[in-house]
Amino acid sequence: MVESGVLMVMHINLKKLVKNLAIPLGVGLSSGFFTRDGVESFNAMAIKPFFMPPGWAFPVAWTILYILMGIAAYIIELAPDSKAKGFAQKLYYVQLLFNFCWSFIFFSLGSYLFAFIWIIILWALIIATTLEFNKIEAKAAYLMIPYIIWVTFASVLNFSVYLLN
Repeated sequence: MVESGVLMVMHINLKKLVKNLAIPLGVGLSSGFFTRDGVESFNAMAIKPFFMPPGWAFPVAWTILYILMGIAAYIIELAPDSKAKGFAQKLYYVQLLFNFCWSFIFFSLGSYLFAFIWIIILWALIIATTLEFNKIEAKAAYLMIPYIIWVTFASVLNFSVYLLN
């Protein structure tokens, strides 16, 4: 990284980076593991909108998004302690919890309308988290933008599945 003509070496705290990557990846992995039967049932029985991506796209997209989230959380964790940082981190973990629960509501319960309401709350939490991250470090907020875009698309998919089923 070059700043003011001086080469700056970025110090990486590997322990904190791994922790911050492991948390969202663990959320995604465990959610997928616990809802796999519901996913199979959904794929076999539900009417899907014409714009539904192929099944392989979801784990690929989510893995990338969880990695980006983890890097964003790592950047925030490295910021100096403050009330803003503490609040941003709490929002981040709340949205992760909502993310985790959505799969159960949608796939395991098959409650598409409730899942749609839930994902809209998740979407609002992601935006709030992103705005709070931006107050601390813009780079962390930028890393959340693909997540916002994907969950916006997922919300449209969720609502379409509700309408079709």
